[in-house]
Amino acid sequence: MQPTHIQHIVIAGGGTAGWMAAAALAKLLGTAWRITLIESEDIGTVGVGEATIPLINIFNQALELDENEFMRQTSATFKLGIEFVNWGRQGDRYIHGFGPLGPDIGLTKFHHYWLKMRAAGKAADLEDYSINTVAARAHKFQRAQPEMGKSPLGEIAHAYHFDAGLYAAFLRRYAEKLGVVRLEGKIGAATQRPGDGFVDAVVMEDGRRVEGDLFIDCSGFRGLLIEQTLKTGYEDWSHWLPANRAWAVPCESTVMTPYTRATARDAGWQWRIPLQHRTGNGHVFCNSFISEQQAADTLMANLDGPALAQPRMLQFVTGKRRQLWNKNVVAVGLASGFMEPLESTSIHLIQNTIARLTTFFPFTRFDDADIAEFNRQSDFEFERIRDFIILHYKATERTDTEFWNYCRTMPIPDTLQQKFDLFRSNGRVFRDGMELFSEISWVEVFIGQRVVPQGYHPLVDTLPEDRIAQFLDNVRSTIRRCSDAMPMHADYVASHCASGLPVQRAASLPRAA
Repeated sequence: MQPTHIQHIVIAGGGTAGWMAAAALAKLLGTAWRITLIESEDIGTVGVGEATIPLINIFNQALELDENEFMRQTSATFKLGIEFVNWGRQGDRYIHGFGPLGPDIGLTKFHHYWLKMRAAGKAADLEDYSINTVAARAHKFQRAQPEMGKSPLGEIAHAYHFDAGLYAAFLRRYAEKLGVVRLEGKIGAATQRPGDGFVDAVVMEDGRRVEGDLFIDCSGFRGLLIEQTLKTGYEDWSHWLPANRAWAVPCESTVMTPYTRATARDAGWQWRIPLQHRTGNGHVFCNSFISEQQAADTLMANLDGPALAQPRMLQFVTGKRRQLWNKNVVAVGLASGFMEPLESTSIHLIQNTIARLTTFFPFTRFDDADIAEFNRQSDFEFERIRDFIILHYKATERTDTEFWNYCRTMPIPDTLQQKFDLFRSNGRVFRDGMELFSEISWVEVFIGQRVVPQGYHPLVDTLPEDRIAQFLDNVRSTIRRCSDAMPMHADYVASHCASGLPVQRAASLPRAA
């Protein structure tokens, strides 16, 4: 029998998730499929996903976007990593940088040589051996220059900070040019086929009925199709990640740092995301340890500049749907689950879910084997990102508040405990399959939060200590010279991709209700 092809894809919801899905599917699948996106101007978006990781470049390149134009349209800045403040102890700060540390020697990773020399008191901070972190501290930036070979200037890895609302609007224009049809209005309900329970249509509040073969749920936390209709279920991870609230507020733009900042507070943490025209801020917290008002006061007292609006609060439960793909519905974005934005993975999870859907793109028979493998891979990705975020909370020496005492002493998943044990013994980190974060990312966070191994790889001792010291000095001095030669981040943005949007000022904007 000839398989029957999908004819109509219906995307329930807009925002970043909906328009990323629409743009990518329209580009990758071509004109053989009809794509309809339904959204309402009356339904706001969460809009906290303004910081990204370097893999977003794969998404933008697949869409053949011009980077400078994308940045102008979204008021974007460049991002070299994330600074973490007060996580290991009060007063600590370190950067989880993108890109490599110094070069490996043979089969032995660079950080093992650093561990030996650090124990001997003959190594600088780990940050000094990464072009991303050294440049970030100096507020420098330039794109990588691959033609420079093994020079640190050829190894710069970057992501972005951007206005999520402007990004969605940019992708909407892109998708509509490729034939995506947008319907304005609210979805009131969904209807299901008798017998197998597949969704066959969504019904708008004004009575319009939109039939489809494949439905993509981008309806946010409520999960209109994946949960309200299909009752898929939800895995609650709040015993490991207890934060369940966030206040968000923009403020006037000040220093355009080429990194995100995450500052640990008494019962959570505060983000700072610099855009060209404003700075995004938020306070993620657990209301079992601090009141909502106290959390709002903490946020407003720690802004770089005057607030541009009243803060607004989000409520969430960290976790994921038991299945991201159920019957003929695929959940994308917040409909699929929520991972707090500590490591800027929200947009990446949207991107990878879309990419995985294209890999397993179905016929109308929706084969169980394909759906099962899609869900297995999705589960794996969510769980490994979950573990990396838990690491930041667990690896603390703070005893100053009940929240940090809870995090420091809480049980953790076995998969994370194994990584702790391996690193504490001899500084080893192993990635399992296709998990997102690299060995270097794990090393930077472990070391940044005072998890010090007892030893290092024995092969390090095959080199004399003076040779290792010279090697580390050469790496450090080369990176420093490269950073010194780079332009300032703000100057680079102004020269290549200035948005033209005026810097927002509190006095010129009405206060939000």
